[in-house]
Amino acid sequence: MQTVVREKTAAMPPPSDIVKVAIEWPGANAQLMEIDQKKPLSSIIREVCDGWSLSGSEQFALRYADGPQLYITEQSRSEIKNGTILRLAISPARAARQLLDRIQSHGIDARLEALKELAKLSADPTFATEFISMEGIGTLARLVESGTHFGEMLAFTLTAFLELMDHGIVSWDLISLSFIKQIASYVNQPMVDVSILQRSLAILESMVLNSHSLYHRVAQEITVGQLIGHLQVSNQEIQTYAIALINALFLKAPEDRRQEEHTNPLDQRLTEMASTLAQKHLRSIILNHVIRGNRPIKAEMAHQLYVLQVLTFNLLEERMMTKMDPSDQAQRDIIFELRRIAFDGENDSSGTEKRKAMYTKDYKMLGFTNHVNPAMDFTQTPPGMLALDNMLYLAKLHQDTYIRIVLENSSREDKHECPFGRCAIELTRMLCEILQVGELPNEGCNDYHPMFFTHDRAWEEFFCVCIQLLNKTWKEMRATAEDFNKVMQVVREQITRTLAMKPSSLDQLKGKLRGLSYSEILRLRQSERMSQDDFQSPPIIELRERIQPEILELIKQQRLNRLCEGSCFRKLGNRRRQEKFWFCRLSLNHKVLHYGDLDESPQGEVPFELLTDKIPVSDIKSVVTGKDCPHMKEKSALKQNKEVLEQAFSILYDPDENLNFVAPNKYEYCIWTDGLCALLGREMGSDLTRSDLDTLISMEMKLRLLDLENITIPEAPPPVPKEPSTYNFTYNYG
Repeated sequence: MQTVVREKTAAMPPPSDIVKVAIEWPGANAQLMEIDQKKPLSSIIREVCDGWSLSGSEQFALRYADGPQLYITEQSRSEIKNGTILRLAISPARAARQLLDRIQSHGIDARLEALKELAKLSADPTFATEFISMEGIGTLARLVESGTHFGEMLAFTLTAFLELMDHGIVSWDLISLSFIKQIASYVNQPMVDVSILQRSLAILESMVLNSHSLYHRVAQEITVGQLIGHLQVSNQEIQTYAIALINALFLKAPEDRRQEEHTNPLDQRLTEMASTLAQKHLRSIILNHVIRGNRPIKAEMAHQLYVLQVLTFNLLEERMMTKMDPSDQAQRDIIFELRRIAFDGENDSSGTEKRKAMYTKDYKMLGFTNHVNPAMDFTQTPPGMLALDNMLYLAKLHQDTYIRIVLENSSREDKHECPFGRCAIELTRMLCEILQVGELPNEGCNDYHPMFFTHDRAWEEFFCVCIQLLNKTWKEMRATAEDFNKVMQVVREQITRTLAMKPSSLDQLKGKLRGLSYSEILRLRQSERMSQDDFQSPPIIELRERIQPEILELIKQQRLNRLCEGSCFRKLGNRRRQEKFWFCRLSLNHKVLHYGDLDESPQGEVPFELLTDKIPVSDIKSVVTGKDCPHMKEKSALKQNKEVLEQAFSILYDPDENLNFVAPNKYEYCIWTDGLCALLGREMGSDLTRSDLDTLISMEMKLRLLDLENITIPEAPPPVPKEPSTYNFTYNYG
């Protein structure tokens, strides 16, 4: 009985409140300790100090020895894991006071070292709180305003300032005008250090995004024209920051207009910004120096180009949401102009009464729904007046195409005429939906289209290409008025499939659309339908059921192999371009998850030795996704971000801990959620697994069911050959 009790006691796991760690102190041997998480942190620090005979334990604190080396607080101590290496350091308050004194010292070398250390420590929220409480941000601002710091010293100062402000402890509204002018001067200087320029652009962007009052001040100091020069450099990081600042200035301008609408209906700042973004100079520089540059477009640059594309299209929102006023003569004159270009050629010299008598017939030939008063066709929003703008652009800039489309349909009497007016209005509405006109940019989305940067009037030219496609598809389908919705569905499919190919120019868009005729769409639909609905007979279904477990095991192994290779994840923060990364990978024996922080995105596999934290797979209780993730519940700002929400997942493990992920893309999200489910013996239910399963089963079944041409299948199996008399022909590996 005694033996049984001892064995049972030895097998019991250690209490969950006890964490085994190593603690370092410069010049001394590390202490191996068991930390009781129930004890106050101050008591634990006192014990550590006593171990090295250090007095004044209240002047010390614990920090992580690896990664960002953050201070440990009562709130964050629960994140300490078994095997963690900690370091005894001076307390945040003491460190903040010492650094504040050193950065104001007269010795240049001492000040430089202090600023370098400050730039590193400022990312720590505990230290930042202490430093800011000592008026540290004001001190840094005065150092910048003095204009006496240059080179590395100025770069570290700006880095520390940006990191401290990024914690959101101090309002950006407190920043002085002289500080803004000094930062703007670094951006406007023709020759300035890259690191200083980068941080200055980032500071200005944060000012614009975080303060309504500072937006106006920054806009007075920095113009888009001044930022254009930074787009012509070879450094893509500088280009990215410059476009980000342009986007920030543009993004805040509509807000200003909405807020001031009661006093100033036409916001001059918005108008200036819109005209600047639409001008050829900016567009051509982005096209030639960024999109068509010699360097591949990085993810952050792709995101900023996407944001710029969205904001540019959002300039159309006002016209899209403006209803036509049937009593407005200027607006009615546009419709008259459409009729005149199509049917009169030159100005008609006949009397007004005679011309009005012909309008109803002409409007019917133009394809308007309301023949008597076509202005009523433009009273629905969207697309509102934007549709009329598109039609007028086509009629004036592509007059031959416009006249051909109208006349070839108006002359038909077999009920197969394509109603130009109705089609143009519905097409405009469709293009607004496809390109999400009026919607704010999605965080993390990189879906920009190079062709929209190749023309000054890219939207209108895109419409002109698509209206010709619609007319062509209508004829190919031999459609009548009853088939209108069917035609629009086919045209939507043609456009979305072509946009997915990312044509680099409008000419390339035309070529790809020519290849997607109605017959090709039918063929693609049939092919996709066949791949989905292939083989429904009972023997084939039975074969599929036999194959499926093999394929699922193959997919499972692939997922686990990917987890063993590991993936890099981005830590969510306020500034996307100063990203923090962490890496996670599964051990080769599939028993432990290793993870740890990285300074930058890795180029290849990260060794296990660099990943200091780990979770035994046996401790994992479940995997949750989306809104159920703890970090999605905590960060209310992210709830509005559909992309982040769809790619978030968390591991819940013993005792009550969680490890939170936001996958870089949908593919990595599926890989990791599938792999983790496979580790836990649960079903892999991602969209990627369903797609892979369908593809692999379809390929395997088609291979097994291939017709055997000109091959006679014997009724009996072939005989097994006799054994050879000798084995002298075998190869001796010795």
